[in-house]
This record gives sequence, C-alpha cells and structure tokens, in this order.
Amino acid sequence: MKKPRKVLLVGSGPIVIGQASEFDYSGVQALKALKEEGVKTVVVNPNLATIMTDPALADATYLEPLTPEHLERVIAKERPDALINTLGGQAGLNLSVELAERGVLERYGVRLLGASAETVRTAEDRELFKGAAQDVGLRVPPSVAVGSLEEGLRAIERFGLPVVIRPFFTLGGSGGSVVKDEAGARELLERALGVSPVGKALVEKSLLGWREFELEVVVDGAGNSMVVCSIENVDPMGVHTGDSITVAPALTLDDASYQALRTGAIALVRRLGVRTGGCNVQFAVNPDDPSEFYVIEVNPRVSRSSALASKATGFPIAWVATKLALGYTLPELKATGLDVPSSFEPALDYVAVKVPRFDLEKFPGASEELGVQMKSVGEVMGLGRNFPEALQKALRGLEQGYTGLNSLAEAWLREGKVSPKEIPGKIRELLVHPNPRRVFAVADALRWGFPPELVSELTGYHPFFVKEIKRIIDLEDELLARGFGRLTPELLREAKRLGFSDARLGELLTVSEGAVRELRRDWRLKPAFYTVDTCAAEHPTRASYHYSTYWGKEREPKPFEKSVLILGAGPSRIGQSLEFDYSSVQAVRAVQAEGLRAIMLNSNPETVSTDYDTSDRLYFEPVDLEAVLDVLEHERPMGVMLQFGGQTPLNLAEAIAEEGFEVLGTQPEAIALAEERRLF
Repeated sequence: MKKPRKVLLVGSGPIVIGQASEFDYSGVQALKALKEEGVKTVVVNPNLATIMTDPALADATYLEPLTPEHLERVIAKERPDALINTLGGQAGLNLSVELAERGVLERYGVRLLGASAETVRTAEDRELFKGAAQDVGLRVPPSVAVGSLEEGLRAIERFGLPVVIRPFFTLGGSGGSVVKDEAGARELLERALGVSPVGKALVEKSLLGWREFELEVVVDGAGNSMVVCSIENVDPMGVHTGDSITVAPALTLDDASYQALRTGAIALVRRLGVRTGGCNVQFAVNPDDPSEFYVIEVNPRVSRSSALASKATGFPIAWVATKLALGYTLPELKATGLDVPSSFEPALDYVAVKVPRFDLEKFPGASEELGVQMKSVGEVMGLGRNFPEALQKALRGLEQGYTGLNSLAEAWLREGKVSPKEIPGKIRELLVHPNPRRVFAVADALRWGFPPELVSELTGYHPFFVKEIKRIIDLEDELLARGFGRLTPELLREAKRLGFSDARLGELLTVSEGAVRELRRDWRLKPAFYTVDTCAAEHPTRASYHYSTYWGKEREPKPFEKSVLILGAGPSRIGQSLEFDYSSVQAVRAVQAEGLRAIMLNSNPETVSTDYDTSDRLYFEPVDLEAVLDVLEHERPMGVMLQFGGQTPLNLAEAIAEEGFEVLGTQPEAIALAEERRLF
C-alpha cells in the first residue's frame, strides 16, 4: 500500500460525559507516528484545551466545528490523501461514514485509514452485527432492532422484563437504560430513539448479573492478530464498563475460557472488516458456567478502554494502530522500549485497577444508581503487586477525600446521620443497587459481619474480589487490636503491601499521617519502584515507567543527576479536564529544553502526560503527599513544579516545603496568600 502524503485527523470535540481526554491521547500518539514517517498532518478539532491542537504538533490545525460541511471545506483546501477515523471517538466514526455516504471522500480522492464505512456500519448496526457474530460462531444476546415506539413496546412484551435498551451510533451508552418495570418503558424507549442519530434502538434481553470482560485487539494487514490486554469488570453486567471498577489482566477467568474469548474476539474483528488497527470486544460470561458467553459489542476504534489498556501494559495502541494503517505489520514494529516485535503480546506481573470518578453531587437530584449509560467524568489507575494494593492506591488517586478503602458507616455515625441499628440496612441497600460507593459498602458489609458469600450474592461481585477486600478488613482488625504503640515492622510492612496509605493507617491508629511516616523512616521501610516493562521482565527494557510497591527492592530506577519533578492533575472532574494536562506537558517540554530531565507523577490513564515517552521518567502514582514525598526522597530532584496540575498539587505546596524540598516557581507563601480568603 502506498504511503499517504498528507493525512487528516479528526478529533473528538469537547469534553462530555463518556468522552474525556483519552482521544486527545490517541490523537497525539497518531500525530507522533505520522511525523516519524514524514507524513504531513492536518487536525480538525474545536477543543482548544487539547494537546493535539497545539500549533507545534500538526502541520495545519483547524479549530472548526465537527460537521460534514466544515470537514469538506478543510478537505477541499488541504487535499489530504487519507483520513484516520478510529482515533476521534464516536464523532470521528460517525463523521467518516457520513462523508463517505455523501460522496465527499470519493470526490476528493480521500481514502479511509483504520475502519471502512462498511466496517463501522456493521459494528454499529445491531442487526448486521448479529449476523457477523453468528458467521464466526459467536452468540449475541437475543434482541430486536426497533425504529418506533410501538415496535419497541412489542419487543419488550416479547422478551419480558427486565430488558436493556441501546440506541444506535451513540457514545458512552448515551440514551441507554435498563427497563425494570412497565411504567418507565415508554419514556425510556422514546429517549433512546430520540438520541440515536439514525432513529433506531435495540431492545435486548437482560443479562444483568453476568460477568463482563473486554479484550483489546490489534490486527494488521498481513493477517497478524494480538490481544494487548484483557480487562475484567468488578461490577457485573448492567453497569457501563466506564462506570465499573475494572482490573487488568482478568483475574477470575480460567485459561480455557480466556482462550475461547480470545479466539472469538479475533475472528469477529476480522469478520467485521477491520483490516488494521485496534478495537475492543466486550463479552458477557455466565457466572455459573464460563463456557457460556455472549459478545456484547465491538468498538471498531480506540476508546477509553484502549487508553487504559495502553497505560496498564505500556503498549502504545494508538501509535501502533497508526503505523499499521500506513502499511506496517506487527512484526515490523518494535514494542515500547524493547527489542522485540509488537506482535509480542504484553505480559503483566502486576495488577492494574481502574476506578471511575463521579461528581454527581454537583447535580442535585441526580440519581446515584448506575446503569448502561455512563455517568463518570474521569478515572484513575492504581498499579500494585496484588488487587488490594492496586485498589487502595486507585481510591487514593480519586482525590475525593479517600485515603484508601475508608468506612462509610464510620462517617455516618460521626455525622449523626444514622443510628447503629440502621447501618446494616443502609449497607445492604448500597450493595444491591449499583452506585459510586458500592466498593466501600462491600468493605463495610464485611466490617459489620455480613458473610462474604452474601456480599457476593447481593452485589454480583465475583467471590475472589470479595475475599481480596476481606484481606484488607482482616488486617484492619489486627491493626486496631494492636494499636500504634504495639506495631511491629512486620505488621506495618504487611499493611503497606496491601496498599494501606500512611494517612489511612493514621486514621485507624488515631495518630497523624506524619507520625506513621516517621515510624516508617525509623524502621527504614520505604517503597521500591518497579518498572512497567510490557513483558514481565522476559526481555530487557529501556522504558522508564514506574510504580511503587513494598514487595521488594529489585529494578529500582537510578536517580537522574539533574532533574525536575512535575506533578500532574490527577483525574478529570467537573471544573478540571484537559487544560492542566496540556500545561503539564508544556512544562515537561520546557524543562527538557533546558537540558534537564523531566519526571512526571500522575494517576490519570487517559492523558498525554502519562504517555510512556512524554517525560524522561513517569511515576504512575496518586497525586497525594505520601506518593510525592516517596518519589522526591528517591529521586532528589532540583525541585518540584506544582503550578501546572491544577488545585491538587497546589494544596501540597506547604507540606512539601516543610519536608525540605525546593518548590520551583510560585512559592508556598504566595500560594497561601492567593488561596486563603482571609489572607487574600
């Protein structure tokens, strides 16, 4: 295939629920890959907060609305040879199909790289998708495509309640819902038909309670295929995967079941006509019989899960997908920092846990109950040697006041909201109905004597995850029985290995976070920093991408001679999204331009700042005092930059300075004058 001279890259537009910074990340990776090949690039994206619209990245950048009319004008002016449609979310896919159907691409001689219009239609049209799945021996949940309210009501009557409604061609499950009673059926159907750009919806038999898995698949034009990552939802079916706690790799699938999903996913991607690039395939698996499973959907593009899989493995899916679209094959490309081909499937010797961030309190009256329509505004990832360690690090990273797996019941009692008698009933309610606080309710249920089997039954959590959370609670009990004065180095080390933060230990032992930190220092108990190396140390790696753990001291990165630590912004939220990632990346470039090494610390898997090669060294850690001080004590940089990551790093300024580390730029005293209203 002839390499294109100029490529048009369509961005994803504004940040919305269901679409955060992950498409800026994939767009920047694509621009990087195209630049390496000497291909000229044109970007169309009206989101001014993104890194991909920085004037330094593309050869031409248009801050224009994402409509067929505006895109045609850009195409007429720039005359690109090709358009990449798989890196701009649902907007990019839908626009590429519309441009093809209007004859715009043919008129200007623009070919689609990634997913053809036919592939997009087959993946998004549920009837065509059902046929494609059946062609490769896979089953889809029994369903009916409907184009009117009357058709939808007849389908609901046929299947019986509950059913799931999914609109065609929407992002993040927008307009989707679970119909549990007849009263809401008409309203939910009308909404689904209204938000679908083609006026169609799918009425699907419910698989509520089944286990959900996702495979990130990459294929090339020579017939090579690989699975970058398997992702398991902790919440069962019925909760959008973006709103569920997820874990990579999948931890509860036996090998035979995993291989069946893997074989089916690759076959289906090929049948859909995906010739090159990355996509994700979602499955529902019967909790009582893993050999029974359905394929739910395929995204013939990169997604938020693709960004998560990239950061969980260190494998740059969007960069690889772009190179494959230009005609390369997987064996011709080298994996991150390795001298092995990209066809080498990543192997993880650690656990990655993603926890979504919700800001529902900003919307008084909004329901907390989660369903098939995404409600989260961002996410964080925690890396550890086991599930409890990674989970508690991710919960810290949410920046919502959690120091780990905190107790909701303790807060209720402290605030006088409920009596002790009412607590079991309140916990049970949170277990039964999916909500953002469910994982904390699981921990409280175990604290209040609920049997693990009952917790698993009420939530649909696999027994493995309930038992892993019980390990945290059991150690809590031991710590409370001992008290601070009778702690031993062995018990403190065990707590750190299960992800207990200094702040959480302080809460449990009624001492300050600083007292726990000083005790750790006295006992010379500090974390090691392990490398995310894509292949579980099977081959030497040059990657400089790390996470902390208390499981050993091997493979610690050697501190740089002259470096600066830059603190990222953590998860996207209402009031803070891409703009601080943009400024953090600019800070990295400025530090490197001065001949210094730039070290980044951040917890957000969607961002460019946490790309494997944006900085000279990346620490994937919560943006909190403990993680920052651990990195500072190990790296001993010239100083730390706080002002590029939003409010969270600014709040750490005084404590960092008190520990004797240099704050570069605006000083803590000046920050206090601006932030503290009385002083201001």
